[in-house]
Amino acid sequence: MDFTKTTEQASNYNHLEKMSVSELLTHINSEDKTVPFAVEKVIPSIEKMVQIIVLQMKKGGRLFYVGSGTSGRLGILDASECPPTYGVSHNLIIGIIAGGDTAIRKAVEFAEDSTTQCWEDLKSHQINSNDIVIGIAASGTTPYVVNGIKKCNENSILTGCITCNVGSPLAKIAKFPIEVLVGPEFVTGSSRMKAGTAQKLVLNMISTSVMIQLGKIKGNKMVDMQLTNDKLVIRGTKMLMEELNISEEKAIELLIKYKNVRTSILNYTNGNR
Repeated sequence: MDFTKTTEQASNYNHLEKMSVSELLTHINSEDKTVPFAVEKVIPSIEKMVQIIVLQMKKGGRLFYVGSGTSGRLGILDASECPPTYGVSHNLIIGIIAGGDTAIRKAVEFAEDSTTQCWEDLKSHQINSNDIVIGIAASGTTPYVVNGIKKCNENSILTGCITCNVGSPLAKIAKFPIEVLVGPEFVTGSSRMKAGTAQKLVLNMISTSVMIQLGKIKGNKMVDMQLTNDKLVIRGTKMLMEELNISEEKAIELLIKYKNVRTSILNYTNGNR
């Protein structure tokens, strides 16, 4: 199959402007329901990606996401959630978008067409052979991403990709490709929809599995989360009460003292009460 015939092929629906709101929502939902099944088919590829990321991180490496538009924003979203959720450094998982931080909110014209800027952006982070770079592009053809991945390959940096077309230029050069075939979008070519949903699901799977493999979860709890607001303090308090069978007052006392759920548990169980 010609890879251009997936994310760009015509919608299964026509005359959208004549549909009622109920019809629009029902059909969008029907299309969205197919996405998890498409992701399910590529779990073996996601597994390989997770395993190599864990291996690289244990050697001191970092994970980079590079993308443009929706894909770039999704990478930044996933990266930005890891420090508060798992207590890791902001430099462990890094999202880079074509056009820089301005492009997070507003499209930067022709930024995705650059064949050199992605590598320059990566070099600004002193990227090295312990790191791994995942290119995110629904089409698999974005010049910014494709050429960035090429330069990583040339410099012995491990590469992966998340794309929604089969046989794209990006998937052909990435060492660990993930190709989620979601089919045509409800609005023809609007890859922020099903393709974006698929990318978000895969990113969730990657970062969550990596963090668990690196020991950032105890049981099913985020014991290394940063206590940056009242909601998280309350959650941390409940974790300590359940884990240590202590009162709310004692749990709060431990959190105030150690400022971390895991550290509180370790100190309490070691007799530092």
